[in-house]
Amino acid sequence: MKSIVQGVRRFRTEVFAEQREYFKKLAAGQHPQALFITCSDSRVVPNIITQTAPGELFVLRNAGNIVPPPGMASGGEAATIEFAVQHLNVEHIIVCGHTQCGAMQALVNPAIADGMPTVRDWLKYAESTRRILQDNYQDYTGDALVNIAAQEHVLMQLEILQTHPVVASRLVQGKLTLHGWIFKIEAGEVFAYDEADGRFQPLAGESTEETKLETVAKV
Repeated sequence: MKSIVQGVRRFRTEVFAEQREYFKKLAAGQHPQALFITCSDSRVVPNIITQTAPGELFVLRNAGNIVPPPGMASGGEAATIEFAVQHLNVEHIIVCGHTQCGAMQALVNPAIADGMPTVRDWLKYAESTRRILQDNYQDYTGDALVNIAAQEHVLMQLEILQTHPVVASRLVQGKLTLHGWIFKIEAGEVFAYDEADGRFQPLAGESTEETKLETVAKV
């Protein structure tokens, strides 16, 4: 906790002091470019990954970057999506999963959630992903299955997003674009889903052997 408090002090005396005028502008209102839906995992930091400043991303985080169907959960996800699209008029929604995701590990190995009934209940919203894995990826195990789960899960969340009324309406109007990303933590690489190719492709260019991602076509 000491290091966290020291960080707050450094922010106040160094960062804020140098960018005081910028924060004054932020106080007048926010105009984010995108709604960024991602996992609560401490290793996934949207503003670092995208190199964006405060005010440029509206962020929704939960365990497993889950988007519950409309009316199916009361955790605030639907309200956050509605506010970002309807009130803030974001033009993009990014769903960003990641490698080595604890929620995906618990999805493929339910025993991990033993003793955590709330986590087990929350993962019921990822049942479609679990069924896709069960029916189509019997030959995969371990980290390979977990990382495939993260990819299929992102694609499923994009589908569920389209059932949210405000999202569906903006998509019909051509005022909103959805994006599916995977962040490979160990390589610092982001992969974006290419609908035409049916695979996740490196967002920043060609991947190397280090940044290679075992991508899957949408089933």
